[in-house]
Amino acid sequence: MNYLVVTIKSWNIANFQKLQAEDTANQWFLITDKNELTLEKVRAINPRYIFFPHWSWIIPGDLYNNFECVVFHMTDLPYGRGGSPLQNLIVRGHTATKLSAIRVADGMDTGDIYTKRDLPLDGKAEDIYARASNVSFELIRDIIAANPIPVPQTGEVVEFKRRKPGEGTIENCESLESVYDYIRMLDAEGYPRAFLETSTCRLEFDSAEYSGEEIIARVKIIKKII
Repeated sequence: MNYLVVTIKSWNIANFQKLQAEDTANQWFLITDKNELTLEKVRAINPRYIFFPHWSWIIPGDLYNNFECVVFHMTDLPYGRGGSPLQNLIVRGHTATKLSAIRVADGMDTGDIYTKRDLPLDGKAEDIYARASNVSFELIRDIIAANPIPVPQTGEVVEFKRRKPGEGTIENCESLESVYDYIRMLDAEGYPRAFLETSTCRLEFDSAEYSGEEIIARVKIIKKII
């Protein structure tokens, strides 16, 4: 059987390579460039499933109408439909969530659910994303083994808005814990860092450690071009 994984993140690529090496009974294919995700290319592969771990772009209708596409969303759907799920969960005070595997359909994160798995939200964003990747690939193994029929979402719908880079400022944080959360929730590959600005400089923070009484973090100071 042929299966396709579509992702750009290093932690997902590493897990794909591990799965490909272990599952020699099936053929596994990987796309890491959104411009290569075309109906023509996918038809040539003819996958049973297309899996999208940590995918930030709209999936074309000609793909999910012709192939069974599975996306992994870091909330207990239908709570938290929409963008920036990790950051929106942390700023709302959540310490754990569910990773939902859903069938791609019209609408943002509205598809039927194959399964959910618990996911703790401690640590910096890159650690959480790596943890979510491990869980995603566990779910991929489960799905190809059982071919489950997804069921409609139930419960109250809560929608998240994609956060903008400018919302990463720690200027208005009212507690050390809030400062720590802002730094850690943006501390991952490809994400703009939490920051502060002065009239002449921009300070970007990562690698934060919080003891309860103080935060120790790395800071990059960038001179503004005036």
